[in-house]
Amino acid sequence: MFSRILIANRGEIAVRIIRACHDLDIEAVVVCSQADKDAAYVQWADEAVCIGPPSPMESYLNIPRIISAAEITDAEAIHPGYGFLAENAHFAEICRECGITFIGPTPEAMRLLGDKVEARTLAKKAMVPVVPGSEGPIENDQQALKLANEIGYPVMLKAAAGGGGRGMRVAHSDITLRSAFAAARAEAEAAFKNGTLYLEKYIERPRHVEVQVLADNAGNAVHLFERDCTIQRRHQKLIEECPCPVLDDQTRENLCKAALRLIQEAGYQNAATCEFLLDRDNSFYFIEVNTRIQVEHTITEMITGQDLVQWQIRLAAGEALPLRQKDIHMQGVAIECRINAEDPARDYTPSPGRLTRFMPPGGLGVRVDTHLTPGETISPYYDSLIAKLIVHKPSRDEAIRTMKRALREFRIEPIATTIPAHLEILSHNQFVTADVDTGFIGRNMS
Repeated sequence: MFSRILIANRGEIAVRIIRACHDLDIEAVVVCSQADKDAAYVQWADEAVCIGPPSPMESYLNIPRIISAAEITDAEAIHPGYGFLAENAHFAEICRECGITFIGPTPEAMRLLGDKVEARTLAKKAMVPVVPGSEGPIENDQQALKLANEIGYPVMLKAAAGGGGRGMRVAHSDITLRSAFAAARAEAEAAFKNGTLYLEKYIERPRHVEVQVLADNAGNAVHLFERDCTIQRRHQKLIEECPCPVLDDQTRENLCKAALRLIQEAGYQNAATCEFLLDRDNSFYFIEVNTRIQVEHTITEMITGQDLVQWQIRLAAGEALPLRQKDIHMQGVAIECRINAEDPARDYTPSPGRLTRFMPPGGLGVRVDTHLTPGETISPYYDSLIAKLIVHKPSRDEAIRTMKRALREFRIEPIATTIPAHLEILSHNQFVTADVDTGFIGRNMS
C-alpha cells in the first residue's frame, strides 16, 4: 500500500480523496492554485504545494508542475479525481514514465475507451447493444447524409473524443444535418483539438442510466449496480438517483452484466462507469465509458456501503479484488443533488462571490460533500459545483421528502445557487412518478 498520495485536483473531490487517504492511514498531499491556497480544505491535507496562478492551464492542467510537486513531496501515486487531467492518457503515461502510480486505468485502456468510435467497436465485440450508427468516423457531410437516410432521422452527431455535451448536434432532416455537421466539427476541434465525428440514431426521450464497475489487475471485476442520471440540463447532470426507478430485475441484471463484459473485454483495471441510454421499452444501448471516479459515485456508496475512492487506491496499489458479485447488495434508495453556484432564474449564469453564510443540512440519512466554509470565496475560474447533497432512505418517496427538507435547510448566502431548481424538479409530478427523460428540464422547468 502507498504511504503518500498526491491529489491532482481541487474542491470537494480533493476533500473526498483526502478523507479516503486518511481512512487508509495514507498521507495526502494537495496541489493548489493561488486562488485556492487559503481554502480551508488545503489545511486538512498533510502537505500542500502551490503550483501556479488561478488559470487551470497554469495550475491544475499543468502536467510538469504537478509531476514536480509529486517528486518534491515524495508521493508514490497521484489521484486525479474527476475533470482536469482525470481522463488524460498522456498524463497517465507520464506518471508511469516517472515511476509514479496513476490511480486509474492504464493509458492504453484510457485511450481505447476514451475514443467513442473504438469503444463502440469494442462494445459490439463484447455483445453489448449499441445505438445504430456509423462503424467509424464520419469524414464529411455527404457521408453523414447517406448514413442518416439509411438508419432514418432523427440522428445525432457526436465528437469521438468528446464529453460533457460538447461536439454534439441533433438533426431531423438533410438540411439541418449539413449545418449540424459543420457546427459539431468546429466545436469538437475547439474543445478537444480533435474534430473527428461519428453519427448514430437519436433515441427520442431516453433515460440516461450508468453502471459502476470495479476491476483488478488479475481480471476480476464486479458491478455495483446502476445509477439513473436522466435529470440533466444541456447534457450536464443535475440530479442522480439509484437504483433506477423504472428497471425491472431482469433488465437490471442484463444491463449490469453487459457493462462487465465490456470492461473485461477492454482488460480494464480500477473504477469505471459504463453509460447507457434506456428507451421507453426498457431496451438499453451503450454510449460511452468514463475512465475515472464520477461526481455521482456517492449514491452508489450509500446503497452498497462500499467506499469507491478507497477501492480506487487499493486496486491501483495492486490489491486483488476480494469482493464477489454475490457479496454486493443494494439497500434503499439514494438521491444526489448537485448544488452549483449558478442562478436558475438567469439561465444558470455562474454566481461566484464570497460566502457570508454556509450552513449545510443534517439529519439521519443526509450527507453533504463540500469543500466550503463561511467566509470563503467561490472562484470564477473553476467549475461551479460547490456541494453535493445526498440522501439515503428505505424508499424513493422517503428519499424525495428528505431531500426537499434538506434543500430547504441549506443556507448559502449571498450567492445564487441551483437549490430553487432542485426543489422545483423534486416537486414536479413527472419526477415523483418517475416519468422523465433527458429532455424533461427543457420542456418543464421555468
